[in-house]
Amino acid sequence: MVWLRVALVLPLVAINTVVHCLPLFVVALVKAVLPFAAVRRACNPLLTGLAESWIGVNSAMIRMFTRTRFEVSGLADLDRDGHYLVLANHQSWVDILVLQKVFNRRIPLLRFFLKRSLFWVPMLGLAWWALDFPFMGRYTRKQIMKNPELGRRDMEVTRKACEKFNSIPVAVMNFVEGTRFTQEKHDGQNSPFKYLLKPKSGGVAFVLDAMGKGLHALLDVTIVYPKGIPSMIDLMANRLPEVKVLVRKLPIPAELMGGNYQDDRTYRAQFQQWMNSLWVQKDAEIAAMLEGKA
Repeated sequence: MVWLRVALVLPLVAINTVVHCLPLFVVALVKAVLPFAAVRRACNPLLTGLAESWIGVNSAMIRMFTRTRFEVSGLADLDRDGHYLVLANHQSWVDILVLQKVFNRRIPLLRFFLKRSLFWVPMLGLAWWALDFPFMGRYTRKQIMKNPELGRRDMEVTRKACEKFNSIPVAVMNFVEGTRFTQEKHDGQNSPFKYLLKPKSGGVAFVLDAMGKGLHALLDVTIVYPKGIPSMIDLMANRLPEVKVLVRKLPIPAELMGGNYQDDRTYRAQFQQWMNSLWVQKDAEIAAMLEGKA
């Protein structure tokens, strides 16, 4: 029965993707061939509308084909035309669908920083490119130490992406842990948190440096799966009974705007301390949500 359900749902997801991606590619092609400001201003809302419709249909299918309960808090006082930095813990590919379902048409379209290799995912890679999702190398600290140019390359990608984002309503999404949580990864890095990997502050600092005071607020998102971390198959097979999501809208400290994370050790330590404080709070929130106290 599980595979029968997946066999029924998967073609519908594929059809929804094709139906929305084909016009998305046409608009993106016009935007690329005619790189004028007026054309860009006309194309951006069309691209965003198509993406929000795509997400809306996916979310409707989750409601229709699963009995997954969504318990969400903290959505008051959000602005669809705002400029947000969105941070979240990361456990599964399902996280992305959860975030899209929770925020679709409540805040601007979420833009993720993606690994460069994801550009080659059939259909989706081109769709992410059309929607101005930045593709980055995601190099390790050891790789950057051997070749500092790699780090500068990702910084330049971040800067160019944020220049585009400054002119449109945007929600810049960052999974700060850099990878999905597993117990093996947790133990391997000797994480001081019970439910989280160590946060990586560099990418967030680069966004704040590039966008400066153009960001209105931080949305700190905590995602919890009380019955265990699911796979995409679990979601489609109706094996995900419950999702809890907590959203905290927080001010971005003014003293963290525009610092030099790469070269200023004092600023870097201050920034890392701020990120760690967010993660301490998030770890406590996850514990409370799992115990049913939040």
